[in-house]
Amino acid sequence: MSTSPKRRFRVGLVGAGYVSSYHIRALRALNWIDLVAIADLDFDRARIAAERYKIPAAYRTVAEMAEVRPEVIHVLTPPSAHCRVSLEALEMGCHVFVEKPMAMSVEECDRMIAKAGDVRRVLSVNHSARLDPIVQKALTLVEEGTIGEILAVDFLRSSSYPAYSGGPLPVHYRDGGYPFRDLGVHGLCMMEAFLGEILELDVSYRSTEHDPNLLFDEWQALVHCEKGTGHIQLSWNVRPLQSEVTVRGTKGILRLDRFLQTCTVQHNLPLPKSAQRICGAAAAAVGALWKLAWNGARFATGALVTSPGIQCSIQEFYRCLSQGRAPVVTPHEGRQIVYWAEKAALPADADKERRLHHPDNLKEFPILVTGGSGFLGRHLVQRLIEANKRVRLLIRRGPPAWCAGDRRVSFINGDLGDPETVDRAVRGASLVYHLGAATSGTWTDFERGTVCGTKNVVASCQEHSVKRLVYVSSLSVLDYNALSPSMPVAESAPMEPHPERRGCYTLSKLLAERLVTEAAADRRLPVIILRPGQIFGPGAEKTSPYGTLAVGSRWIVVGDGSCALPLVYVEDVVDALVRAAGEGVEGSLFHLVDQEIVTQNQYLDAYLASVPEALQIYRLPRKLLYGAALLAEIAAALLRCSLPLTRYRLGGLKSLVNFDCTAARTGLGWVPRIGVQEGLRRTFPGFAARTPAVANHSEISTLSQTAKS
Repeated sequence: MSTSPKRRFRVGLVGAGYVSSYHIRALRALNWIDLVAIADLDFDRARIAAERYKIPAAYRTVAEMAEVRPEVIHVLTPPSAHCRVSLEALEMGCHVFVEKPMAMSVEECDRMIAKAGDVRRVLSVNHSARLDPIVQKALTLVEEGTIGEILAVDFLRSSSYPAYSGGPLPVHYRDGGYPFRDLGVHGLCMMEAFLGEILELDVSYRSTEHDPNLLFDEWQALVHCEKGTGHIQLSWNVRPLQSEVTVRGTKGILRLDRFLQTCTVQHNLPLPKSAQRICGAAAAAVGALWKLAWNGARFATGALVTSPGIQCSIQEFYRCLSQGRAPVVTPHEGRQIVYWAEKAALPADADKERRLHHPDNLKEFPILVTGGSGFLGRHLVQRLIEANKRVRLLIRRGPPAWCAGDRRVSFINGDLGDPETVDRAVRGASLVYHLGAATSGTWTDFERGTVCGTKNVVASCQEHSVKRLVYVSSLSVLDYNALSPSMPVAESAPMEPHPERRGCYTLSKLLAERLVTEAAADRRLPVIILRPGQIFGPGAEKTSPYGTLAVGSRWIVVGDGSCALPLVYVEDVVDALVRAAGEGVEGSLFHLVDQEIVTQNQYLDAYLASVPEALQIYRLPRKLLYGAALLAEIAAALLRCSLPLTRYRLGGLKSLVNFDCTAARTGLGWVPRIGVQEGLRRTFPGFAARTPAVANHSEISTLSQTAKS
């Protein structure tokens, strides 16, 4: 603002999430605003924000903030708390500027409006999209008649939510209609700004399952307004991210890119149709290129900030407040947008509840399986229901088609990282098979699905006095670099000392196994841990074998393919799981590896002979790959990033098949019932015809020496 008012305002923020940084930046630009405090129920987050932005005080609640006497409160909490916090702030005598949407319901909006009237304080809503500078420019062009009579408006907004690493579900994952409440309000504001009052709203939504926790991630809305028809598209999958508005009129078309802050006009030219299209597109492209370069320079110099709509919205609010005028965005406008947003969101809320219905008869299903929709989990569940056991499955989405109609199976939908979901799944179970874990993605995925998931399962099993937990770990937790191929590998073998150097999977499985081991050690939870080798069988034909790097549509074998594989057939692992439920000493740890030996080449020959559209396979010398790994490490250091290929990881890829399974044999009575050779025949029909007989343990040393070379 060019001029300062005669008085200053003392301002407090409630909510220290990501949007608070935008409000702080906008307030700092007003030299007559004193930002006196920030509050958040997560006090550590409030304290960190206060230290970072040099805000004098941090609190947990609005009530605590009263001691610094704020005159204006910005409500930046999740929408479910907007009404409560706004009412508290108004009761304190503060003006309130609340983030969109104004509240969760019209009833809450009415309470806020009534309270603001009673205490004679200003209440306004941050409809930043409408006050975005580029939108204001477009509205001016429309008012000037640049594109004639407005007929239609299209609004496209794509987005992404922060990665979920576990803990209580973030607000954006809780309700089915939250995505529309979050971003649909921007689209509704655009419709009212360009097309007038909204008369009718037709909304549809669907799930692509790209984000397993965001049930409805694609939204379409047809908006009928007094001056025309609008279309809103919201997507959490469209990339690159978009925020575009297209205004169509009788004399031209306006195209707005809110991210790039560009507005181009395509006029109706007095030319033949084909020439008009070419000339119009060319003129729009030139104009967009120039504006993009200009805005790039403005961004670089700080003259143009990200999300400028928030800054303009806050400036307008304080301009009106200082001059005693009604706010640009009135609470009644905020109420109207909430009315239409709720008409769109409430059906999705109810739909999610129906889809994620949690059964109330779980006591009839005493066995819980996590990861039951995975490869091993599916085989275990099928074995259990064949034995007429009643099983409950904790799955993200479902139910899976292969057991959807089976009355012996019940389903709890949710994420392993969510302690509330896990607790609901464990409550009342007497036996828990914990197979669930992340197998791909970023560290956040592994942290949530494996580490946090296991922590939640262990805590709930202890809380509800589960009789036994059977946990499936991994041989990857062992120190492969230190182990000798010629020596038997027992359960007492050393653990990986640098799991972070081996990758997310190893690190997460090691941390998870420690959680289970600690629970067993304090004798509060009866536990058996199984470490199977590479599990194979029908359904896992396209899983790359140990010592093979999957790169795009290719498998790269480290060495000449003579490395022996630590295989175990899936049904033999299920045998061990079933036995672990009723036998074995609590707190025991068992390796599960078949004693029959198969090399990479034998396995790959069977794969090539049996799998249609098999991937291409390349065998590269270890020395060549070590050289590539060295270059990758140098590049990673220069780029300050992590790359999957390292010398440390390559060093762990060796012939380790001499696993001592004596403990499993004596403690569980487990020996492979089907075995590797028969398992390969069942998995790869071409195995018997093309692959020579598998090796035995007398050949281990020979295979190991060959692999070393």
